[in-house]
Amino acid sequence: MDSSQPALLQQLHWYGHDAFRLDRPLVIYIDPWRLPPGAPPADLILVTHDHHDHCSPEDIAAIRRPATRLVANASAAAKLSPPVSVVRPGDSLSVGEVRIEVVPAYNLDKAFHPKEAGHVGYVLELLGERLYFAGDTDVIPEMSDIRCDIALLPVSGVYVMTAEEAVEAARRIRPRVAVPMHYGAGVAGGPEDAEAFARAAPVPVVVLTSEGA
Repeated sequence: MDSSQPALLQQLHWYGHDAFRLDRPLVIYIDPWRLPPGAPPADLILVTHDHHDHCSPEDIAAIRRPATRLVANASAAAKLSPPVSVVRPGDSLSVGEVRIEVVPAYNLDKAFHPKEAGHVGYVLELLGERLYFAGDTDVIPEMSDIRCDIALLPVSGVYVMTAEEAVEAARRIRPRVAVPMHYGAGVAGGPEDAEAFARAAPVPVVVLTSEGA
């Protein structure tokens, strides 16, 4: 790995679309969906909203154990078996060594993710670095306040910002590394969107290879 890249990048696994796993210091999943058989059990699961490609009770059940901490916004929590820690934008909490900031995620010019729905993104602080998972969102004013080493940004358009708009998000946030997501799973967008983002982004971009089913 390039020494200029965040160490967390080595711990980051992409299952396609918006599903990720981090391996240290806990096993953390974000919006697990279409996980392959044998995916490692979770210590912490974060869910951003209730849409089926982000809130999958079946995938969560496959990796959940009695000690797993499950965190979700209200609409997602309503679809999941308790206990669930319900969060909304502006909240913060800690799970073991991981500090979690809950941030807004919403559309400005489309109706799929209205601001009033309370969908969220997350900023995780762990191992001395910060990772921002934007969730399903457009470029929103609150992004100007995000500080992170790694930014996971949607690039497909349709339900979220386009690759070109994600370039603007990266310009506002200025992470050390940006990682494109929300493409290539038959929902919206394809590898060409990730490539377009990588060509135009004002920060280094790492395009991950999916480990999904």
